[in-house]
Amino acid sequence: MSNRAYFGTDGIRGQANRHPMTAEVALRVGLAAGKLFRTAGDRRHLVVIGKDTRLSGYMIEPALVAGFTSVGMDVRLFGPLPTPGVAMMTRSMRADLGVMISASHNSFADNGIKLFGPDGYKLSDEMELQIEAHMDEGLQEGLAEPTDLGRVLRVDDAQARYVEIVKATFPRLLNLNGKRIVIDCANGAAYKVAPTALYELGAEVKEVGVSPNGLNINDECGSTYPQTMAKAVKEYRADIGIALDGDADRLVICDERGQVVDGDQIMAIIADSWAKTDRLKGGGVVATIMSNLGLERFLRERGMDMIRTPVGDRAVMQKMREGGYNLGGEQSGHVILSDFSTTGDGLIAALQVLTVLVRSDKPMSALARQFEPVPQMMENVRFAGAAKPLENAQVKAAIADGEALLNSTGRIVVRASGTEPLIRVMAEGDDAKLVAQVVREIAGAVKQAAA
Repeated sequence: MSNRAYFGTDGIRGQANRHPMTAEVALRVGLAAGKLFRTAGDRRHLVVIGKDTRLSGYMIEPALVAGFTSVGMDVRLFGPLPTPGVAMMTRSMRADLGVMISASHNSFADNGIKLFGPDGYKLSDEMELQIEAHMDEGLQEGLAEPTDLGRVLRVDDAQARYVEIVKATFPRLLNLNGKRIVIDCANGAAYKVAPTALYELGAEVKEVGVSPNGLNINDECGSTYPQTMAKAVKEYRADIGIALDGDADRLVICDERGQVVDGDQIMAIIADSWAKTDRLKGGGVVATIMSNLGLERFLRERGMDMIRTPVGDRAVMQKMREGGYNLGGEQSGHVILSDFSTTGDGLIAALQVLTVLVRSDKPMSALARQFEPVPQMMENVRFAGAAKPLENAQVKAAIADGEALLNSTGRIVVRASGTEPLIRVMAEGDDAKLVAQVVREIAGAVKQAAA
C-alpha cells in the first residue's frame, strides 16, 4: 500500500481543502476514472454520485462532475444517500462506476472519495493504482470533443428506491407494529431514509441526529457517540436504539435499558438466527483480528467457524466472496450481509436484528448479550515516521513472552495502524490482570524501540 500516492485503505480521505482532499484532486479523480471506465464499448458511459451531509461535499461533487463530463461520461447525482445505497444503485442503474463522497465516521472537517465498480463492489487495489497512474497526467489529456461532453441529471427518486430495497430485506409477513425505536442518523447520509424505512415497516420512530447543517455530522451523535442514542432510548422508553455513522455503513445498537451492543454481539445475534433457519452460508462468520475471543467461542460452541481477516471491511468482503460466506463484519459495527448488499449496511443489519427481536417476543436486553466478552485491552503507541518498532528484537521477545503467559487462553494482536504512525497493542484473555500486564509489557517494549 505504501506506493500509493492518493488511495488509502478505504478510498481517498483527508482534511477538506487540504491535499489530497481538494477540488483539484477530485477533478483529477473524475478525469482519470472516467478515462479508465469509458474505454469499454462505444455506448454512453454512466457514473452515479452520492454524498453525505458535509459542507465540503458542495466543493468535491462539482469538481468530480467536471472531471467525468469532460472525458465524456454522463453523470447522475443522488444527493445525500448512504454508501451502501450508492453501491446498490451503481448496479441497479447499470452504471460503469459509482462514487460516494464521505469520510464515514470522521468529523465534518474531513471528507473522502470511495469508488465502486459496475458490480457494486469497492474497486480492487489494481484498479485504484491504474486510476492513480492517470491522475498525474496533464489536465488536457484525453478530453472529449465538444459534441461528446457528458450530461448531468439529478436523480430525484434515489432515496425512495433505496428505502424500498431496504424494506424488502425485512420478512414480508412481519412488521414493526408496536415497537418504539430510536434511530440516530448522526446528522449524516441516512437522515431521511432510515426514519422513513422504519416508519413504513410499522414502527413508532423517535428521530435523533436528523438535522444536518454541514458541520454537525457525527458530532456527539451516531455510532461513534452512542451515549446520545442511549439517553434518547431511556427518555422515550423505547424498545431499542439504533445509531448509524455518517455514511450509514455501520451501526451500534442499545437495548431498552440503554446498554450498548457492539458489532460482535450484532453478528452473534444474526449468525445464531440464520444458522437455525439454514440461511447461514459457508458454515461460519468472517470477522477481523479485532473481534472478541468470546464471539469465536460462541460460534464454535454452535458448530460455526470464525474466519479472521486483517482490519477493514474490504478485507472482510474479499474473504466472504472467496469462501462463499454471507455474514461478516467488524467489532466497530460494519456488518456485511452479502445476500442483500455488497458492502456494510447499518440499516439492513438493524432490520435483521429487529427480525430476531420481533420473532422472539422478548425485550432487547434478553438478546443483547449473546456471549460474555473476554477482557480485551488495547494501547496505542506513537512512533517517529522512520522507526520500525515491530522489527525490534525486544518487541518480538515481549510478544513471545506475552503469548507464553496467556498460554492459549487468549490472543495478542500487535499491528501498525494503516492511517497514522501508531502501533496498536491488543491482548485479550480470561484473566483481566494478566491481559493488562501483557499489554503493558509489550507497549513498554514498543515505546523503548520507538524512542
